[in-house]
Amino acid sequence: MTDERSLFQRLRHAFAIEDAASFEPTEREYAIAEKLCQEVVRRRMTVPALMLLEMSRPLNYLGAQALHFFQPFGTVLVDPGAWETFAGFIERRGSVEYLCRLIEDLEADRPEATDSTKAGTASEASGMSDQESSGVAPSAEESDSKPAGETTD
Repeated sequence: MTDERSLFQRLRHAFAIEDAASFEPTEREYAIAEKLCQEVVRRRMTVPALMLLEMSRPLNYLGAQALHFFQPFGTVLVDPGAWETFAGFIERRGSVEYLCRLIEDLEADRPEATDSTKAGTASEASGMSDQESSGVAPSAEESDSKPAGETTD
């Protein structure tokens, strides 16, 4: 009976899953993830990257195993240590959510994104239409006023 109990105690945490909410990357993982996310935002690939990450969320462990498999080919272009660190980062539960949050935060801090949203909200706040704020005059059909030469009786 003691052998069964000790076996049960040994296997109790064998299939435990890491809690995604308590995910914290190491300093090296953070630096690599931030560099990758900055490139995604710089290239304005935020939406496709977020879609890819969200769709592949259940397969992040398999993706990490693919990164390990392709390491000999990928390290020709990238630092081998960074490749291995990123593959280990992706293996962990919560890494995809962390990457999504990091991309969204970097996109929100992008200067072009904040300037365009300020311009859009300024014209909306002043009550101007899109045509008026862009400097385009409305067409004759859209205008409520009649031509100056016509009078109504």
